[in-house]
Amino acid sequence: MSYFALAALELALLGALSGVAGTLIVLRRRSFFAVALSHATFPGGVVFALLGWNLLIGQALFAVVLVLAMTLLARIPGQGRQVTSGVVLSFGFALGTLLAALNPGLGVPVEALLVGSPLGVSAADVAATAAVLVGALLLAAVFGRRILFHTFDPVGFAAAGFRTWPIELVVTGIIAASVVVAMPAVGAILGVAVLIAPAAAARVLTRRLEWIPVISAAIGIAGGLIGLWASREFSFAAGGAVGLVLTAIFLVSALFRPRKVSAR
Repeated sequence: MSYFALAALELALLGALSGVAGTLIVLRRRSFFAVALSHATFPGGVVFALLGWNLLIGQALFAVVLVLAMTLLARIPGQGRQVTSGVVLSFGFALGTLLAALNPGLGVPVEALLVGSPLGVSAADVAATAAVLVGALLLAAVFGRRILFHTFDPVGFAAAGFRTWPIELVVTGIIAASVVVAMPAVGAILGVAVLIAPAAAARVLTRRLEWIPVISAAIGIAGGLIGLWASREFSFAAGGAVGLVLTAIFLVSALFRPRKVSAR
């Protein structure tokens, strides 16, 4: 398969993934958490590069450590998720930058991890994204009703006797895995945009809650492929072109009057 076909397939899978992970991020207001997680996994990639192992696996393992750290820090009285996410973001990115600076011949430039390259993805990257998409869909199918219940009525969820931590674990796991697999194609910054922008646009375009994932996936796939086509036709950077197209779609959608989402 050609590098362009691999890039198109990867962006299509990420677009579909935005229908699950992006919807969770938008509805549960986890945008800053996703940004923090994407930046803070930098040390995992650097360490695995030093060992000669796969960077994606290193970032995924470090993401697990960061999620556990955020969970523990969030339990400190007077602190919240936004505060802990900011602390972990600063720590992770600073540590990664320091490790990269101490090893100048490592070949892991900061800018490459920040913006990525759709045209540089491998078959293994595409397989990883496909696996996360399938896993996210399965988890959404099993826990979808409880996730919605907890999202819109956390007090009622607890009063009904359900435990919160399994839902938090599922949601955080889907978001973390999605952020990590998006990095090879669109990097830490644009990866979050690719996941969030389609879902944010979908939330504006429909009153029906159940249509948000479908519309988000459609926008994500279409925006990714249009951006990839534009990058080839006009010699733009592929990742930047995808990010600009998805942002433009969101801005156009935002011209419509925001509507209250209905669960019916």
